[in-house]
Amino acid sequence: MTGPGEAGARVRLAPGYLRPAIVLRDAALVVLLGAGIALASNALRPSRRIALVASQPYEVLVPCPEHKGTASPLSPAEARALGPGDVLVDARSAEEHRAWHPPGALWVPFDYLEPVSREGLGRVLSRRPRRVIVLGDGDNPDSGEQLARQLAGKGIKNVFFVAGGAPALRGGSRGTP
Repeated sequence: MTGPGEAGARVRLAPGYLRPAIVLRDAALVVLLGAGIALASNALRPSRRIALVASQPYEVLVPCPEHKGTASPLSPAEARALGPGDVLVDARSAEEHRAWHPPGALWVPFDYLEPVSREGLGRVLSRRPRRVIVLGDGDNPDSGEQLARQLAGKGIKNVFFVAGGAPALRGGSRGTP
């Protein structure tokens, strides 16, 4: 008579127990069947096939389309000619704002993942603007343009952004370091 663990002992499996080899085999079959169905259905979509290999890089940092209004670009020269009631808003990061900003610029940082804060919106509205001109980083996409579109989407009228952002505005102004 042999006991458990000794040579020749038979192991009895509990009812409902699945062997790991069977589970792996079934999982592989499900994956292969699912991939086959996906490829076949893609092949049957002649006008709108999904590419199996990307032909161009995917954009992963794309501003969300919510709360977007329309904002018009201003040249740096037009942005320098501020009139009464014009509010210049700096949408750049705190570091960029501290390094250089036009005198009187209101700092309302823009975040691609978060909508404009209530506090930032309140600071802009508290100045009772006739026209809002937003200054961004000049990148593509430009933080100033994106913040301007968000402000316009929140109901603020006469919102513009500086084409080329802070680098364009700073490049043509005199007396800046």
